[in-house]
Amino acid sequence: MSTTSLKVIAQRKKQVHRLLHEVFGITKFRNGQQAVIDSVLEGRDTLAIMPTGSGKSLCYQIPAAVFDGVTIVVSPLISLMKDQLEKLTALGMHASQLNSSLTHAEERAALDDIANGNSKIIFCTPERLTSPDFLQLLATVNIALVVIDEAHCISQWGHDFRPAYLELAAAIRSLHRPPILALTATATEDIIADMEKQLGMIKPHVINTGIYRKNLRYRVIQTTNEEEKLALVTRMIRESKGTGIIYGTTVKAVNVLYEHLQQSGESVACYHGKLSATERKQNQELFMSGTCRLMVATNAFGMGIDKSDIRFVIHLQVPACLETYYQESGRAGRDGLPADCTLLYFQDDKRVQQFFLTKNYPEAHELQMLSQQLQEMSVKKPSMSFTEIKDRLTDIPGSKLKISLKLLKDGGVLRQDRKLNYLIKPKQTQPEIFSELSATYQQKQDAARVALEKMVAYAQSGFCRWKLLLDYFDDDRDFKQCCQCDNCLSPPTAKAEDNSTLEILIPPVHTLKEHKELISTFEVGSQVRLKKFEVGTVIAVEGEQVTVEFPQNLIKTFLREFVMPA
Repeated sequence: MSTTSLKVIAQRKKQVHRLLHEVFGITKFRNGQQAVIDSVLEGRDTLAIMPTGSGKSLCYQIPAAVFDGVTIVVSPLISLMKDQLEKLTALGMHASQLNSSLTHAEERAALDDIANGNSKIIFCTPERLTSPDFLQLLATVNIALVVIDEAHCISQWGHDFRPAYLELAAAIRSLHRPPILALTATATEDIIADMEKQLGMIKPHVINTGIYRKNLRYRVIQTTNEEEKLALVTRMIRESKGTGIIYGTTVKAVNVLYEHLQQSGESVACYHGKLSATERKQNQELFMSGTCRLMVATNAFGMGIDKSDIRFVIHLQVPACLETYYQESGRAGRDGLPADCTLLYFQDDKRVQQFFLTKNYPEAHELQMLSQQLQEMSVKKPSMSFTEIKDRLTDIPGSKLKISLKLLKDGGVLRQDRKLNYLIKPKQTQPEIFSELSATYQQKQDAARVALEKMVAYAQSGFCRWKLLLDYFDDDRDFKQCCQCDNCLSPPTAKAEDNSTLEILIPPVHTLKEHKELISTFEVGSQVRLKKFEVGTVIAVEGEQVTVEFPQNLIKTFLREFVMPA
């Protein structure tokens, strides 16, 4: 690093504390914030893993105020942009947003502001950043930093995965590769590695402050049918004080509960992807302003929502994975005061998530056929945009086509120029490459299935809820139990034959490590036992998951710590 750059960095860091006090009105940094800001000001690629409510937004807002150039913030949700835009405007920082909620006049004004250099921060969706027209405009702008908010989304390839994430690295390269700041509340070691790879980060400085938030009280309530669940959530809402979010997995579930609560006289709004942009915007404003006490929503609502006084989050159905559950439940209690996070678990809800996992990803023969079609098309036009390819190949859904093109690019069949046009390489590709590329998606699906099993195991677990979350996210702090979740306050019990109560035969939290060592080497075919079940046979072992077959062809999956040798 040159002497000049060291001087510049030192000057920038002096500005930080003045901005913190005078502009943002904050007396001191929260855990991890200064480390992230320092790393960004040094020009390093930075990956920040900080809990929900820990002030991740400040980590790009202060550098944006310090840098001479523009900061681009890529967010998956429009709701975050609007919320952040209003706060920055109130602070006197000029920012622009570009998304589908804008009118034509609003979008034109935003584009003019960007072209004229009036915006310090530009909020946009992944789809917008990967748009060739937008990239052409940004090529005329001095970009100091690209921020990927909710960066874990790039590695979560569920039913609602947005393929535009796959092109972010190429888009950033086309902008002369400014430094990247990736922000997320959760990430396992595998997801960290995948984020770095998908974003093309260069030796990123990883700052992980952990996930534990002592004010969140977790619990799971087992339910046996939809009617019982509806009655239960209604009672919980009436008994709870303050504002709350109730998450449903499907639009149907959200609408049913919304209508029920409306008829019950509750102050409620709803939010899901099938509402118009105007309806979503209005409903969000009703909740954020406090006009409505409750928000019933799918996971389309909540990322980046800065409402500190949410006192409870209820999940009507089991989420796809623990990352999603932690993200959504973590929207409660951002003010540091006690808040409740409740999952209503009905075993049939697992089927909904399993259905989403059956999404049709490209197979080897489909990739090979697409490659041949592109070769034929390239004879007349060797360079084509995604839109041009999509217009010619109308039989392939847009989402699947984008994923297929990304795979072919990874396999060297295609490459992209600075405008993100696809350039077809005029060569014969070996058939084996298509099988290898297709296997990438099979691995993603397999990983998603394991993640769902771990989510279900959490719901069925008798251990401290926080201990389970910390173990899952590789948070190795010295932690035994939270003493305030449902399992800590009321350890699971079972009925003996004489109707007396006895403790379930699982190890207490403080002996979890010893227990794991005892059962660390299960083998397929070995005999095991579990409380409430007969002796069964191990048919699969996947990480911390053990799948056991019992008599009458009953197959169930458990966390290792629940399984004992027969």
